[in-house]
Amino acid sequence: MAEEKKDTEKQQKKAPAKKPARKPAAKKETATKAPAKKPAAKKPAAKKPPAKKPAAKKPTAAEKKPAAKKAAPKTKADTKPKKEAGERQVVNASARFVRLAPRKARLVADQVRGLPIDDAIALLRFSSRGAARDIRKLIESAAANAEANHDLVADDLMIKDIHVDEGPTLRRYRPRALGRATRINKRTSHIAVALTPED
Repeated sequence: MAEEKKDTEKQQKKAPAKKPARKPAAKKETATKAPAKKPAAKKPAAKKPPAKKPAAKKPTAAEKKPAAKKAAPKTKADTKPKKEAGERQVVNASARFVRLAPRKARLVADQVRGLPIDDAIALLRFSSRGAARDIRKLIESAAANAEANHDLVADDLMIKDIHVDEGPTLRRYRPRALGRATRINKRTSHIAVALTPED
């Protein structure tokens, strides 16, 4: 009987020793499972969206560049035949910030518009107006451009267009009576001329 009691006491002692050992083991398993799920859910969500965006942008930029390069040669090829088709060449020259009033320069420009170069230079050489000298020098410069850059003969050219635009005004002041100051406007002009071969 004593031996049976000892066996039952041993079994009772062993049983309560096993129960507390199982409880912490179960807690550890739950503790390890919970943090394993959280980072697994966060990592793929953060990495997936940025990986798709750059992949979509690269092909669109690559497709646009060749299209722009192909369009450029077409426009150059289209412009060349137009010049060769029979349109008369136009040679331009301009003088900017000339110290002339535009109103006075236009009086001289209207006289030479549409004239052959020889007649225009002869008219300007003997004109008494101050603007005639600057306009004559501009026409001679345009004729030199035609000979040097476009292989044209200067004597065969005519003035297709000449126009005078207003430039910036220089403001100066003069003393007047009773301590007053009066503004004086010194006007400037932009003169442009276009020459073309005569028919």
